[in-house]
Amino acid sequence: MSEWRKRNDALGTVNRGDACESGLCTLCRADCKGKCETWMSSLVGRKMLYPRDFGTITSGSANIDASGVGYHTLRIQGYAHGAHGLAEGLTDNADDCIFPNVDIETSFGNNVKTKSRIPMMTGALGSTFIAAKYWDSFAIGAALAGFPIVIGENVVGVDKEAVLKDGKITKAPELDRRIEVYQQYTRDGYGAIFVQLNVEDTRNGVAEYVIDKYGDDVIIELKWGQGAKDIGGEIQVKSLEYAQFLARRGYVVDPDPMKESNVKAFKAGAIKSFARHSRLGGTDAATTEELQEGFMEQVEYLRGLGYKRISLKTGAYGMKALAMALRFAADAKLDLLTIDGAGGGTGMSPWNMMEHWGVPSLQLHAKAVEYANILDKMGIEVPDLSFAGGFAREDHMFKALALGAPYVKLVCMGRAPMIPGFVGSNIEGVFHPERKETLNGNWDSLPKTVSELGDTPESIFAGWYDVEEIVGQDEMQKIPYGAVAMYTLADKLSAGLKQFMAGARKFNLSELNQSDLMAANREVASETGIPYMTDALDEEAKEILRKTWLRTVTA
Repeated sequence: MSEWRKRNDALGTVNRGDACESGLCTLCRADCKGKCETWMSSLVGRKMLYPRDFGTITSGSANIDASGVGYHTLRIQGYAHGAHGLAEGLTDNADDCIFPNVDIETSFGNNVKTKSRIPMMTGALGSTFIAAKYWDSFAIGAALAGFPIVIGENVVGVDKEAVLKDGKITKAPELDRRIEVYQQYTRDGYGAIFVQLNVEDTRNGVAEYVIDKYGDDVIIELKWGQGAKDIGGEIQVKSLEYAQFLARRGYVVDPDPMKESNVKAFKAGAIKSFARHSRLGGTDAATTEELQEGFMEQVEYLRGLGYKRISLKTGAYGMKALAMALRFAADAKLDLLTIDGAGGGTGMSPWNMMEHWGVPSLQLHAKAVEYANILDKMGIEVPDLSFAGGFAREDHMFKALALGAPYVKLVCMGRAPMIPGFVGSNIEGVFHPERKETLNGNWDSLPKTVSELGDTPESIFAGWYDVEEIVGQDEMQKIPYGAVAMYTLADKLSAGLKQFMAGARKFNLSELNQSDLMAANREVASETGIPYMTDALDEEAKEILRKTWLRTVTA
């Protein structure tokens, strides 16, 4: 197993826990006082693109001996000449070919196109309590930055205030809150909000409730799975009363809170919490044909309700399930298919399941492109794709977009965009102690990692005045600091992605392709079909050496 660096001296970043490939800790805490790269980027933004202490240092890379198979073993090409995909009105003059002129706006969808200012979306933020606690920061930040956000499964089912009549939702205050907070701050038609459906959500009539109240402003997302687990979603509850409420609402709760011996064990302190589980989908389909028939019926039903945009989220299953997801999504003319590889994040999943099940992201995504190419050659229109599974930085975004070109329109990030919500809320709770409980703030004073940046919100968040320019001074008083942090992180990712693209001489996302990548070892070349570093463009290089030039210079 690869070991990831916990400390990056060049950037001045540190992981307090064990680091994983994304650069985040395997266990990311809401009360963390810093300072991994994503945590710092939520505060200082673009400054994190460069080594620290300019003028007193030199720096050298520590990542030139990649081993194993993963996104870390892909390297990005750079070219010495040319410029591709320049916007109308720009020329190949060096004054125009600068990284701020790279266009990273994207869109996805079949008949209806959904625009995003940056090619990213959040992972599903569902019934885990951490999603509910920091939702305002997540949603407002994503809306201001102009990218889509996903409301995950079971939000209605776990809401004590939700009302079901004859098994169907008639009132869903938490779901309403999440949708309306995001929609309040969307602008110029960028971004979108997804609502996921699992087995319980389907039974509870979530799709019907959402379409009746919000029309086709919401994208409905069918869920097959995710990269962290291959069973239904879980949350953990510490209240016996709440566990019994969930059991009565129809969920699987483990251990059974209705069983007398478990009640006694809980009251004695031996059982300290209960896990609520969702059910597996597709259990009534014995064959691929039966699953396909049921899937098509569900899509037709949703379209009949009035949904114009429908997506599918699938997890790190094997090749058969991957092929089914691609073919079914194509046949159903879905607007987006998100493919989440093992290594994906979670609010709660069995730990050893996370460690040992499923296909890692790079291998899964490489096969997804291979299968998409098969469909394309058959004349079947491939749905727009989003790749997910352990992404947090701009280099991850470039690699996923280039690997998946031309099909991948978005990179889905789960845990990374939650970090600015945490750190921003903690900072706001210090400046405004009266809000601390509402914000779920964890600090009583600013830690050194923050105070060394500044002593006011305006001096701490690099994106503060950009957000103020968008919303105005008066509205700025209502913007959570976590949303400012989210905007700041998105701005850093945008700038970093543009820099990588400019180096590859690609000034529009549509120009990216697999030739912009190299394999850092022979194994990853075999797995992905991407040439090994010294094989990439080798024939073109030799042709240059053999060529009889038309012009030479006399010494």
